[in-house]
Amino acid sequence: MPSAVTYRTCPRSGLQFEGQAEKLMIANAVVAVVFLLVGGLLAIGVVLTRWPAVHWLAADTFYQVLTAHGIDMLIFWIIFFEVAVLYFCSSTLLRCRIATPKIAWLAFALMLIGAVTNNVAVLQGGSSVMMTSYVPMMAAPHFYLGLILFAVGALVACFVFFGTLVIARRDRTYQGSVPLVTFGAITAAIIAVFTITSGAIILIPTFLMSVGIVKAVDPLVYRTIWWAFGHSSQQINVAAHISIWYAVAAIAFGAKPMSERVSRGAFLLYILFLQLASAHHLLSDPGVGTAWKVVNTSYFMYFAVLASMIHGLTIPGAIEVAQRQKGYTKGLFEWLRKAPWGNPVFSGMFISLIGFGFLGGISGVMMGTEQLNMLIHNTIYVPGHFHATVVIGTSLSFMALTYFLIPVLFRREMINPGLAKAQPYLFGLSMYFFVLVMMGAGTLGVPRRDWDITFQGVLSHEWPGAAYLMMGLVGIAGVAAIAGGAIYIYITVGSLLWGKRLDRGAVSAKFTPIPPTPAGVAVQSYGSAGFAAPGTFVLAMVFLTAFVLYYFINWKYLSQVWGLS
Repeated sequence: MPSAVTYRTCPRSGLQFEGQAEKLMIANAVVAVVFLLVGGLLAIGVVLTRWPAVHWLAADTFYQVLTAHGIDMLIFWIIFFEVAVLYFCSSTLLRCRIATPKIAWLAFALMLIGAVTNNVAVLQGGSSVMMTSYVPMMAAPHFYLGLILFAVGALVACFVFFGTLVIARRDRTYQGSVPLVTFGAITAAIIAVFTITSGAIILIPTFLMSVGIVKAVDPLVYRTIWWAFGHSSQQINVAAHISIWYAVAAIAFGAKPMSERVSRGAFLLYILFLQLASAHHLLSDPGVGTAWKVVNTSYFMYFAVLASMIHGLTIPGAIEVAQRQKGYTKGLFEWLRKAPWGNPVFSGMFISLIGFGFLGGISGVMMGTEQLNMLIHNTIYVPGHFHATVVIGTSLSFMALTYFLIPVLFRREMINPGLAKAQPYLFGLSMYFFVLVMMGAGTLGVPRRDWDITFQGVLSHEWPGAAYLMMGLVGIAGVAAIAGGAIYIYITVGSLLWGKRLDRGAVSAKFTPIPPTPAGVAVQSYGSAGFAAPGTFVLAMVFLTAFVLYYFINWKYLSQVWGLS
């Protein structure tokens, strides 16, 4: 082992941080927050333009801002943070040095150069092609080049992560299987390799087309392969933020999975089936066969839905079991009432979990049904859905984890703890409302890709008054959510700049192996039916009822359309 390798033991958490891995985590997380800031500023223009009473930006400026906002938020902010999470789940949780730190820094440099290049291309004009950048509508060559450089860097970072796992196994820093949180990160990295490779397969010929080397790229081929990149990016996020949910349950409660074997099996289902959900973006495409659509969005994708429902049951179930073991056994929900709701690490995670399941999960399954998809595919319902998954599910989870990492990784006391307590509620609940009214407007038919709800100067169309009301509420809720995001950035950046510096902890040239896990103890049963987590079971039944009702309400909407034939 190289003599320069050092390990710092955090006095607060007991976690061990290897020197180079720690610096890489900090660099990736800081740049992630910078792109969140940029994307948040751009969100102001998007929200205030879609608000009919304000309608702020001109059309050309709006599409330029929307293009940068989508890429900065869904790609750059999230994947930079996920790379930091991968290094944390490998080097830190497994207590080993990071593999090939120089190559890891090269990956970081490629990602940063690519992200900046792409943003420059958009802000220079001529590349307002939205995040999807469908051909034959072309952007500037450096728009595609930036994405390709970023993708290559992210792919290299994934292989550094896999190399670190090999080092941990070789050096025997742990015994038995990797921790469940690391297993979830492995799932995210495997999906990332598929996702980034898909992006390269289609973006490289598109780049060559933009410089005149390739004459044409088939639009349907582009859409099919691009969505294996665009939508599967969210599948990386799902695996990553669910891993964070398990981590927070362990951090805040000392909770252990109700069944590690079942949870690992659910992650395995993600690897096998989750990317198939990409097909729901193609359900309106006439060039793709019905059999392909049905297989991808029903029979096989249901295994991925099953996996998400398993995680949605086992994570709050683990928390309930841990709380009941501490004596919170009165009724069905004392364990939940007595949870640390003032701790933003927990509150952010739990608001994320509920919102992702009820809003993102139910709407996603509905959109994956070919006939129902036709009702809302090109409406603003779709951005409502992916704000429920990407923003409530992923971004809020990352924010919650940040509050844990500020003192542990960055070694700073968090400023304004009272404001930090309120931030997940302001951001999360504003996004709940934002998503609901956006889905409501989409159900009424409000378009997703037109900057002007009234189609002024193009068509003469009047929407129901409720549509204007809901789009106004989208604007109000969006501004509130942006304020919540601004508070997160203020707390994060402020803590790093002027928060009280904390003790670094002991530094050693050797790692301390993870002690063997004690044999599991059967969880005690509570409640008249003998369930280990009866409150969680009731919540699961509430979710199932909401899912069934919403699903069949949409079939009623569809039956009204059938009358047109």
